[in-house]
Amino acid sequence: MKNFFRGIVFAIIALALGGWLYLRFGFADICANVPVSRFDSEIASTALHASAERHMPKEKNPIQPTDANLFDQFMRVHPHLSDGQNFYIIRCGVRRTAMPAWGKIMADSEIWQVVAFLDHLDNLPPAVSQELHRPALSNP
Repeated sequence: MKNFFRGIVFAIIALALGGWLYLRFGFADICANVPVSRFDSEIASTALHASAERHMPKEKNPIQPTDANLFDQFMRVHPHLSDGQNFYIIRCGVRRTAMPAWGKIMADSEIWQVVAFLDHLDNLPPAVSQELHRPALSNP
């Protein structure tokens, strides 16, 4: 009986370690442009909703959507990923996030242009920075 329980504990540890290694080494496909299995969808949806419900703040968002607040979040805070990682994420998207897959809409060369823009977002050339800050409805 003692060996039976040891076997169960070993199996649980081996499965947990195997799952962690599977995720850690990037074998799980997170692309938004591939079909999602029913198992994946059920597990992820259940975990997402349960975790968000348990951990969400009880108060409303204290930040008003002013120009300054929106500009700070989008334009000054960006992920520090390698160019290859940014390309992959832009091209394939990330399942269950707001990041869609752009690979069927944009050519690879256009995606690389976006990657270059993101990589230099905090140090744009003056002409690019000026165009970026021009009001959206103004004429060129």
